[in-house]
Amino acid sequence: MPSLFDPIELTQALSLPNRILMAPLTRGRATREAVPTSVMAEYYAQRADAGLIISEATGISREGLGWPNAPGIWNAAQVEGWKPVTEVVHKHGGRMVLQLWHMGRMVHSAITGQPPLAPSPITPPGEAHRYDGKLPFEQPREATADDIARVLDDYAHAGRNAIAAGFDGVQIHSANGYLIDEFLRFSSNRRNDEYGGPIANRVRFLGNVAKRVADEVGLERVGVRLSPNGAVNGCDDPDHIALFTAAAEELERIGIPWIELREPGPQSSFRATEQGPASPAMRRVFSGKIVLNSDYKLQSAQAKLDEGIADAISFGRTFIANPDLVQRLRRDAALNRWDVDTFYTSGPKGYVDYPTLDEAA
Repeated sequence: MPSLFDPIELTQALSLPNRILMAPLTRGRATREAVPTSVMAEYYAQRADAGLIISEATGISREGLGWPNAPGIWNAAQVEGWKPVTEVVHKHGGRMVLQLWHMGRMVHSAITGQPPLAPSPITPPGEAHRYDGKLPFEQPREATADDIARVLDDYAHAGRNAIAAGFDGVQIHSANGYLIDEFLRFSSNRRNDEYGGPIANRVRFLGNVAKRVADEVGLERVGVRLSPNGAVNGCDDPDHIALFTAAAEELERIGIPWIELREPGPQSSFRATEQGPASPAMRRVFSGKIVLNSDYKLQSAQAKLDEGIADAISFGRTFIANPDLVQRLRRDAALNRWDVDTFYTSGPKGYVDYPTLDEAA
């Protein structure tokens, strides 16, 4: 069986030097206009040894981006802001894809300046982040056929901008209770048109987004992230195995070459769940590469490769705290601990100041 440190051809356009991927991690270091900043280039360059960097979730439109100081990819200033990031990652020998994000109902008009959009007018639980605190979520408006067509255009436009910004590809964020996940799950999708009701209808929006983005940038440059098991941000489904097996079948039909699955367990330190993983069932119907994510360490990550379900593993918070994570795993060295208090704050603290092994020595 392959090792975590063996190379892999994730797609025809992405030959990776190892199977240790950097998971998408929202950090909030862009401007209020969602333009990337110079410290973001430093942060990603530090982690260029990853087999692949999946960028932080990046808004495809102002409507779809409600996280304070998260970056966007819908206008020229944002494209120009991303270029120094991709250039320095490539200079350090790295590879990087941009994660395309529409937050759906998980935004607040205090940030976006417009009402949230969702498959159904169901208010999510909890509170929305804003610049000076939090506010209870608002009831979203139900997406019309015109809204869906417009959002598909936004995804295509964002994919085109990502390639113009120098990214090696894109990942479509379809996880964690955001717009595409809201269409997938029964708890958040009560539509009675071709996008609601039976599972075959609820996977249609995911498929349409994937096709539009692939038509824009090429299939070999497209991946998809899903979170099949467990409730997240009010999104849940009574038959997650059947739902996400159907989603995998749809992506297989389109020809999407790789998917990343966030699959926490009952002991997960972030959104634990008793729901079992869907990846074994998805593996049976999906011939592309599968990347697994959530709470992995060196031994457990290698064990997943040995099982034959995963082709690679993505690491999240460990990459926040360990810019040289690949080297540390290769040496089976001790890891820095992350500082939760600086996950979403501005500035370099808790962002680019974690020491490498050499610096610590």
